[in-house]
Amino acid sequence: MAKMIKFTKMQGAGNDFMVIDGVTQSISLSTDTIKKLAHRQFGIGFDQLLLVEPSVIADFKYRIFNADGSEVSQCGNGARCFVRFVVDQGLTNKREISVETASGIITPKLEEHGLVTVNMGAPRFNPDSIPFIAESGANSYMLEVDNQVLDISAVSMGNPHALLVVDDVETAPVLPLGSAIEYHPRFPERVNVGFMQIIDEHHIKLRVFERGSGETLACGTGACAAAVTGIQLGRLSSPVSVSARGGELSIAWQGADAPVMMTGPAVTVFTGEIDLDAI
Repeated sequence: MAKMIKFTKMQGAGNDFMVIDGVTQSISLSTDTIKKLAHRQFGIGFDQLLLVEPSVIADFKYRIFNADGSEVSQCGNGARCFVRFVVDQGLTNKREISVETASGIITPKLEEHGLVTVNMGAPRFNPDSIPFIAESGANSYMLEVDNQVLDISAVSMGNPHALLVVDDVETAPVLPLGSAIEYHPRFPERVNVGFMQIIDEHHIKLRVFERGSGETLACGTGACAAAVTGIQLGRLSSPVSVSARGGELSIAWQGADAPVMMTGPAVTVFTGEIDLDAI
């Protein structure tokens, strides 16, 4: 008997997702199945799969799987698509919802103008919280990669990020260097790698190599990480406009333990059904 599931394909600034309602459907996905669904020729194709589930401590529970089948704790662009999905699917009549994630509660809000704002929580700079192996916390660190020493910053936005300031994101070695840093032993849970070009104090260009997915057209937590890193370094001021290859995000942060607020688009591309036994 065919195992049919309904899904929605969505994108936030070009970061694309397969979103599945696990509230009204019974869903069980193996790592191998997720990899097949992620394949852009033989499956649906996506950067991440988002699974909506019931929660006992929030309106919904939010699970995130990379294209390689690994589960991660947070995804900012996905959080915006998440609230658009549950509203459009009639799973809630609220425009601001509480969402349980593996890294805590977030509160995405569907704005009147159609964009979505997400309270991403406070950034964590303590190396143990990222996690990142360092003797003590600092605004920047020296990291030896492929026989060169890089000046990086490290922060957690519910998932680990390494940030490099570059002269030009278009010529930055995003793929080879991103891949090498992702598996660097000083990042025991691997790391997302951001390449940030500072245009002025309120505007950056950004490319992100995401762990488990490779380079994506946008990364919400990566945009948050880049903005707060630049503010910590004294080179940016809130709010920060982040230009990714897939679109624009706006990041606001007042410093210290204040939450990072991210605003950006969330768009439904198409809906469908797929037979899990056929892929």
